Amino acid sequence: MSGLVPAMAISPTEVRPEPASFRDPANRVFHVGDEVLRGLDTQAAEHWRALAGSTFFPAFVAARKVCATEDAPSTLVPAATGTPWAAVLRHERIPFVSHPYEWSFSMLRDAALLHLELLRAALTDGFTTKDGSAYNLQWRGAEPVFIDIGSFEPVRDGEPWAGYRQFCQTVLYPLMLTAHLGVDFQPWLRARVDGIEADELRPLFGGARRLRPGVLTHLHLHGAMQQRNAAASTTDVRDQLRAAGFSRELLLATVRGMEKLVRRLDHRPAESHWSDYQRTCGYSARDRVAKEQFVAAAVAAGTRPRLVLDLGANDGRYSRLAVGHADYVVAVEQDPAVVDELYRKLRSEGQRRILPLVLDLADPSPGGGWRGIERAGFAERASADVVLALAVVHHLAIGRNVPLPEIIDWLAGLTAPGGAVVVEFVGPEDPMATRLQANKPAGLFPDYRRDTFEALLAARGRITDRLELPSGTRTLYRTVMGG
Repeated sequence: MSGLVPAMAISPTEVRPEPASFRDPANRVFHVGDEVLRGLDTQAAEHWRALAGSTFFPAFVAARKVCATEDAPSTLVPAATGTPWAAVLRHERIPFVSHPYEWSFSMLRDAALLHLELLRAALTDGFTTKDGSAYNLQWRGAEPVFIDIGSFEPVRDGEPWAGYRQFCQTVLYPLMLTAHLGVDFQPWLRARVDGIEADELRPLFGGARRLRPGVLTHLHLHGAMQQRNAAASTTDVRDQLRAAGFSRELLLATVRGMEKLVRRLDHRPAESHWSDYQRTCGYSARDRVAKEQFVAAAVAAGTRPRLVLDLGANDGRYSRLAVGHADYVVAVEQDPAVVDELYRKLRSEGQRRILPLVLDLADPSPGGGWRGIERAGFAERASADVVLALAVVHHLAIGRNVPLPEIIDWLAGLTAPGGAVVVEFVGPEDPMATRLQANKPAGLFPDYRRDTFEALLAARGRITDRLELPSGTRTLYRTVMGG
């Protein structure tokens, strides 16, 4: 099957359970070498066979909206609690796993619309999903893809969508927070893996704000129903809905209504300092040409990179250069507005090999969820063949007071064994560095010098290429880490 990793002879000792796949005992995801495998119990296996024979599922896989999946030998993954899995599936590997709090507003909205489109098609064909978490989706560049195949099950007439609350907490409430109040949702989602509770958000939507799209129905009334049914069991609530005449047609109407609501939600933030950075960052035309040539050659040197990290990607200029010589690029930028604009452009281009993410480099995503490993931190996910750190070091060293040795260690930690770091050092005499130092006490950065930076680089790897830009205040390096 296209897009799937071929089967390999792998010893059982190399099987690694996915830390984020333990909440549903009916199925569990494992990593075996480069393969992504899912074990299914007897009932889940029955659901899979029905799903594979449905009308909607193969169509969504063919349209690249659901990750490619096929049957695999059941011996590839260990048995659960001593009981062999009834079936094992092999999934397409996603190039880079990201979390919803690293997405921009338009990314979360597009992921939500795909989830609802898929649910609507599934309901029409007699299926539903057990949950509605934003974590059920990932990205191929600027293209969302649904990955939780184990979430599908046959629909039972008279029952509501089991994933409604999760969808509200991890998708709808974050979108409403940003669309209606102009508040970035990313810190809220990062704070709690289960999303935003209705009780947390309701106080912000009092008075006239109650009348904004979706607020009354999905926040206030939903919260009131949760409180009223707090003592009732799930079975009791389902029995009450059946008795009241709740049907699949009503459920479909609800899903269509949510789709309409999500499409209406929008957010176009005012321009920030970073929105026009390429024009205001002080590069001359000669500097820009020389820098682009150096970066392209540095990425193309050696074996073709599977993964490039572009740290401080801004409008994606260098991500686009890099993707011409690499399989996949993750473009990291701190400003949600800049990432959203980049995503919209990449989406319009049909770009499937550049993934834009919202990330503060001085405060990257930590591990989260159960035991702090359910959702892996950025550093644990990032093992890049090439790391681009262009016009980043001075912002960390001067703007955020991070010592140069710490920055070099951090860059090395993001790089795969034998990988390269392409880094730009902006000298203390550069106008941008001078501007940053103007807000700091005099003499605070005595070690912020090019010779110190070069020595630190050389101590962690082998500098293979160096270029001083024509302006004379900025120098580019390609360093093979550990070399």
